[in-house]
Parts: sequence; structure tokens; C-alpha cells
Amino acid sequence: MPFFDYLAQHAEDATLFSETMVVFHSSEAPAVANAYDFSVFESVVDVGGGTGNLLGTILARHAGPRGVLFDRPHVVPDAPRILKTHGVEERVTIETGDFFQTVPAGSDAYLLSHIIHDWNEEQCPIILRHCREAIKPDGRLLIVENVLPAGDAPHPGKLLDMAMLVLLGGQERTETEYAVLLDRAGFRLTRVVPTASAVSVLEAVPA
Repeated sequence: MPFFDYLAQHAEDATLFSETMVVFHSSEAPAVANAYDFSVFESVVDVGGGTGNLLGTILARHAGPRGVLFDRPHVVPDAPRILKTHGVEERVTIETGDFFQTVPAGSDAYLLSHIIHDWNEEQCPIILRHCREAIKPDGRLLIVENVLPAGDAPHPGKLLDMAMLVLLGGQERTETEYAVLLDRAGFRLTRVVPTASAVSVLEAVPA
């Protein structure tokens, strides 16, 4: 059984996984919120946003935008508690669904944090195309991932690359590989914003 399908059928394991991801990526959320100016957006849709820790951190740092937390029904029950700890529960709408089917439409920022690396070259464009269909014409797609350096330069993402291959059939990618994926889905990569953590924010616009 695929990993995420298993979690959908085992609520306690799904909660444990979500809590583990919050701790594992604890240094990334403030690093992302500080590195990128989210204040320019009216709304931010966190696609596959789990229990909302990253979205909550971003909204607590940037007072302007509202948020939409989007994930599968078994994932989001703990989200209100997490969002309340950030003091942003009144600024977030929680919606459920499957990003392989659709994503909430009409926002000017779509956030994918540690989503694309879970999936292969056939699956990723499906997720990205749904974001392309939903995003405003002047919107921004923001992908938070480890961006691998080309060649043999060491990087913590290269160990994660092997883990993703073995566990999920996904992979980490270089900037060039992300640009190719985005182009296939109707986006153009505009810049890569480093953060004070291992991840970067890849910014793309509708092509």
C-alpha cells in the first residue's frame, strides 16, 4: 500500500507523522517566513499544508494575507490547535481535498512545501497543473524544497534524495530540474530564494 494511503486509513499514525514533520522541519518555518516577503499577497493557499505549522508561521510574521490550508480530511483535524498557537486561526480557512484532483481556486499565492519531492516525474506535473488552473494570472507559485547543487558538491538534500527514492519513489531536484517540471505545467521559474535553513523558496509565475 502506498505510504500516504496507509496514513489515510490509520488515524493515529497520521497524527504521529504530522507531529514528526512539524518537529523535523521546525527550523525551516521561521526561515522561510523571514526570507520571502509574503506580505505582498492577499491570500496564500498552502497546498498539502498538513496541520498548518508553516502557514501559521508565515501569517504570524506577515500581517496582510489570509490563508487557506488545504489537505486531505484525515490530516487537518489537528490544524485548528496549531493555528491557534500562532494566533492566526481567524485568518485561515481549512479546506479538504486531494491535490491530484483539484486545489482551491482564486488566490494569488500557492505554497507547496515538501510536496513535490514526494512524487515522480509523471505525478508532479499533475499537482502543478492544478495549481496553474487555480492561480490568479499575476499570482506566484512558491515551492519550498531542498534545491540540490549540480555535480558532486555536498548538500544535506542528497541524503534526503536517497530517502525519498526508497520510501516514496520521489526525489530531490536541482534548480534546472525544477525549471523543467514547472515549464511542463505552464509555469516559469523566476528565482530561487535561499533561507537560513537547508531549504530554498523557488518562485514561479504563470507562463
